[in-house]
Amino acid sequence: MMIHEITEQAGRYKRRKRVGRGPGSGVGKTAGRGFKGAGSRSGNFTRYQFEGGQMPYFRRLPRWGFTNAKFKTHFWIVNLADIVAHERFKNGGEVTPESLIEAGLIRDTSRDVKVLGTMPEGVDSLPVKLDVKVSRVSKSARKRIEESGGSVHETGTRRDRVRGIDRNSDDPTPKNLTKKLKRLRAKQGS
Repeated sequence: MMIHEITEQAGRYKRRKRVGRGPGSGVGKTAGRGFKGAGSRSGNFTRYQFEGGQMPYFRRLPRWGFTNAKFKTHFWIVNLADIVAHERFKNGGEVTPESLIEAGLIRDTSRDVKVLGTMPEGVDSLPVKLDVKVSRVSKSARKRIEESGGSVHETGTRRDRVRGIDRNSDDPTPKNLTKKLKRLRAKQGS
C-alpha cells in the first residue's frame, strides 16, 4: 500500500481544530494561548520581526550606503625641500614622476604626483632651475619655481581631464559640464 492510497481512503481534508470548546476537547480553557499576558488576549498583534525585546536582527546588521571616499584622488606628495636636497636634482633638471621614482622620492606611478612649496628652514628661494611636469603643483611651489627661472607644467588628474580643466591656463573652470554644473549655471543665469 502506498501513502497516496491511504490519503485517498482517509479523505483529502482534515477537520479544523475547534479551540476553547470545554475541557473534554483537549484544547479548552485557555485554548492553546497559555496563561495571561498580551498573547492570551484578543486583538493582540506582534510584528514578525519582533524578537522578544532583544535588539532585532535588522538593527544588529552593519549599515552601509553611498560614500564619496572611494572617489578621492590620492597623491604622492613631494616637497621642494626634498627635491632640492636630493643628489639627482642638485644642479636642477626635469622633475617628472619617472625621475622622482628613480630618485626614490615616490614609490610608483599608481597615484598622481603633487609638488608642495615647503622649503628648508631659513631658505626662501630655490637655488636651482627646475622644469616640473607633474599632475599638480601648489601655488607656493609654482611661485618659487618660476622665480628661480624654472617652468611648471601641470598635467592634471584624471578627474581634471574628464571635466575639461586645463590647469596651465588662466581660466581653471571646467569645460565639460556635468549635469550638476549645468543646472547650477542655468540657475545662476536665470
